[in-house]
Amino acid sequence: MDWVARYLDHVRFEKRLAERTLALYTLDLQKLSSYAEQSGVTLDAVQSTHIRRWVSQMHAGGRSGRGIALILSGWRGFYVWMGREGLISANPVQDIRAPKSPKPLPKALSVDDAVQLAEFTPNAQETDPWLNARDAAMVELLYGCGLRVGELTGLDVQASATAKGWIDFESGDAHVLGKGSKRRSVPVGRKALEAMQSWVALREQGLTPATADQTAMFIGRHGTRLTAQAIWQRLRQRSLKAGLSTPVHPHMLRHSFASHLLQSSSDLRAVQELLGHANITTTQVYTRLDFQHLAQAYDAAHPRARKK
Repeated sequence: MDWVARYLDHVRFEKRLAERTLALYTLDLQKLSSYAEQSGVTLDAVQSTHIRRWVSQMHAGGRSGRGIALILSGWRGFYVWMGREGLISANPVQDIRAPKSPKPLPKALSVDDAVQLAEFTPNAQETDPWLNARDAAMVELLYGCGLRVGELTGLDVQASATAKGWIDFESGDAHVLGKGSKRRSVPVGRKALEAMQSWVALREQGLTPATADQTAMFIGRHGTRLTAQAIWQRLRQRSLKAGLSTPVHPHMLRHSFASHLLQSSSDLRAVQELLGHANITTTQVYTRLDFQHLAQAYDAAHPRARKK
């Protein structure tokens, strides 16, 4: 009896699965049948020990934890059906879990690329001074202060009871409302303060009385508060014009801020406070970035690391 074919008919006609999903189920069950045949067992005789061995084989072959989890999900559904049909007494996939995939490192720019972006000045004939001043200030705050894009969009021109955030030019601090409605203060460096002062001096040129948001620090040409999506688009365009090989997004500058601080100071607690992380384990991911930086420097410079 071709149990796989019966099961595929079941999910095709009774569950009405999409063709793409059905095709993936077919491939997963073909893989299961192949493993079972190689091991000399029928599908109804497969045990958990078989499944674990096959998971190990897939993992050793380079299959990601997520990919294996999807395959196991398909196999698990098949054996649930076999149990309902009375063909097996226990589901061999029931308690099997895929290997955990390592969390990807956050993407950060090199110091040279971050400085190249921050110091980028577009051709005067090809740019709008108003837009350039605004975008330069946004880059400086994102990289110089490690702000989240939501914290950047929430900045107001002046402090008030309703303001989510503002810049105190006298003290040189940015006051923002972070995740969990937690307020924090971040020092604003000299370059960022200069960029912000240049922007504030030009900002009102973009205001029109009828439509303008008089409170928002960063506005578009129609006078409305910039959205996170708009900032993503502007930053992507600016990074490509600056000659960077990778399009930059706001969180990449936050990652760069944290990584470069750790490279210079190794003060994890200070970086945690500056980023507004509630748990230091969230900040510790940047120590992996820092180690990666050191490993690359070693590979490039140490005579015993160089390949002939």
